Amino acid sequence: MSIVEVTREHVLRTLTEYDDLGGEEFRATYGFGPARSYLIVHEGRHYDCRAVIGVAHRHVNGRALRTDEFSEGAATIASVLTRLGFRVEGPQAGRPARSGLAARLLVSPAFGSAESRRHWKDTLDQPVPFTEPRYAQRLTDGQLGRLKELHPDGRARFWGATSRHDGKMEKVSTGDVVLFTGKNHVRAIGEIGAIFQNSSFADVMWPPNMGGESWRTVFSLRQFGLAEVPYTTLSTLLGYKSNFQYPGQLVLSGERARAAIDGLLVTTRTALEEAGAVESSCTLRELAVERQHTRSKTVERVAQRVLFNREESALVIEFCGTLTDTTTKRFASAAGICDILLDGPDGRELIEAKSRVERSYVREALAQLLDYARYVPGEVGRLTALFPQPLEPKERNLLHHYGIDIIHRLAPGVFERVPAPGQAREQMRGVWESSEPSH
Repeated sequence: MSIVEVTREHVLRTLTEYDDLGGEEFRATYGFGPARSYLIVHEGRHYDCRAVIGVAHRHVNGRALRTDEFSEGAATIASVLTRLGFRVEGPQAGRPARSGLAARLLVSPAFGSAESRRHWKDTLDQPVPFTEPRYAQRLTDGQLGRLKELHPDGRARFWGATSRHDGKMEKVSTGDVVLFTGKNHVRAIGEIGAIFQNSSFADVMWPPNMGGESWRTVFSLRQFGLAEVPYTTLSTLLGYKSNFQYPGQLVLSGERARAAIDGLLVTTRTALEEAGAVESSCTLRELAVERQHTRSKTVERVAQRVLFNREESALVIEFCGTLTDTTTKRFASAAGICDILLDGPDGRELIEAKSRVERSYVREALAQLLDYARYVPGEVGRLTALFPQPLEPKERNLLHHYGIDIIHRLAPGVFERVPAPGQAREQMRGVWESSEPSH
């Protein structure tokens, strides 16, 4: 369901109800949790964005949206409220984004049968021009509007599921991660964009065989990248038996989903938006047009982000497999999403992995560590860069000058730490612990 029909008057009426009930009772009444990122600020009071706009939706069609009915991410909701003239603050530094616990993981067989491989070629290998009449005329106004919002150029990759998976697919929403599997490997990784039920639209992309079943649920991919992850690696992350073959559709959530998403270093566009690291893809800006003395609205297109880096992911999985008595996770902030935030016997450590050891990669690790360190909650005892092999002295000295430890791979499953000089680390700790991130 879409929130684009909600008006300013609808929101104002909902804010009055929020004030009458109080925030805690309002959220409990309609089944929402407290905001993790953006807040409406109105007449000096703060309100939960998602809860307010979800309840405001009942003034459109008589029913409030449930929290699991949203296809929009927090940044998109904030953008809608801003366009309605409300002041929105956030995101709040140090809060988790959908990169971890809140994100769901869809495991979708997609490369086994001849039919699946044909569908892959038609709508994953290449984007579909969904604004062309043969596609657009089969979409509702809301579905087409949502697709245009997430894919402003009118093209997107698509996948889907048949009606027998309706129960599972109801749980999936924008920003969730999908693993496309086949032939004992994860063949590709994607980020869910728009998701809706529309057999007519699906049949244009994937005509069913004689007497065959339509793909009823359809979803676009905000991001899509090829992968080559063995089932054994995925099963290790999920806690499954090593010989598990992933025969059908799976939708996972909670700790199990987080372990796979973080273990594979999957970084979704939605998580970056919700953390404030990038603007929503539908953000509009007014730009002056030179020589014409007029102004026009144009879509702000941001740089392409890497959804999945297989070399860094493999390195991180191998390294984490050597750790004991340690908790590892990832941390989302306005600076982005780190590779590893480690809590162990020696304290908290922020680790950034790189797939190569050339100077440009070393400098990138340095910049990312110093940027992320400003946002990590609590004290961080070490900043560390992880590499697949030892560094040259010049690159090693660069990191050590800024108090950053180095861990490099010596052999399969064997890593060595080259610590920074204690004095340099203590000097730099004073810098990164006292830095206040700007919002």
